Amino acid sequence: HAAAYKHVPLVEHNPAAGIKNNVLGTLRTAQAALEAGVTDFVLIGTDKAVRPTNVMGASKRLAEMALQALAATQAGTGATKFSMVRFGNVLGSSGSVVPKFRQQIRDGGPITLTHPEVTRYFMTIPEAAQLVIQAGAMAKGGDVFVLDMGQPVKIMDLARRMVELSGLTVKDEQHPEGDIEIAVTGLRPGEKLYEELLIGDNPKPTVHPRIMKAHEEFIPWAEFEAKLTALEMALNVNDVGVIRLMMQQLVAGYIPSDDIVDWVYLEKEAEAKAIA
Repeated sequence: HAAAYKHVPLVEHNPAAGIKNNVLGTLRTAQAALEAGVTDFVLIGTDKAVRPTNVMGASKRLAEMALQALAATQAGTGATKFSMVRFGNVLGSSGSVVPKFRQQIRDGGPITLTHPEVTRYFMTIPEAAQLVIQAGAMAKGGDVFVLDMGQPVKIMDLARRMVELSGLTVKDEQHPEGDIEIAVTGLRPGEKLYEELLIGDNPKPTVHPRIMKAHEEFIPWAEFEAKLTALEMALNVNDVGVIRLMMQQLVAGYIPSDDIVDWVYLEKEAEAKAIA
């Protein structure tokens, strides 16, 4: 199950739509799989679900929790096996940084990045696809798998390397005659300087050297379903204050890094101030 709103600023500005798609969409799909007798259901997870600072990451962690709770109700029944696989950025996927930088270089620059120290984990599409399939095959039900992403890459270094591989030079204070400038735009709402891949401190190895299993707490289904129903009511009326509070109560470690930036909420707030 790969469907999700994955772009951090987009979900930060549209939290209700993001949570509906990422959490409720995942749950409905999982329930449909259960009813249809599907043998295996693998959720494509993200490193942003670990101690999230943004709505997107928190929504993906909540989607994991929904599957964990659902899986616990099916233990030992031989029904659908639910699992999730967390990893970082996939090179060349939609909206990823490499195609964006490539286009900016073609356009003559500048290359835009949000912070000179920002780092990310990367994996190729074939690597990710193979490891997801292999992790799914190991699942027993409710498993949270974490892929070995190697070492994080500093995005500034990636940008510089891409300029050089294009046969051009970086334009900076030391080289004012260079071809391509790198412009720092500032971190966007909810964006982290670096990502983590595990919540538990003791990830367990599996039979595959690049696939580990994380131990994650979850809420039992009866309690979780009641809380999710209350969250859905808040989502349906776009009560962003209540939505944020409920997400913080549900997702351990979720500490929003920014104020509410929901576009509809901000517009209504501005209108109220204008009337006052």
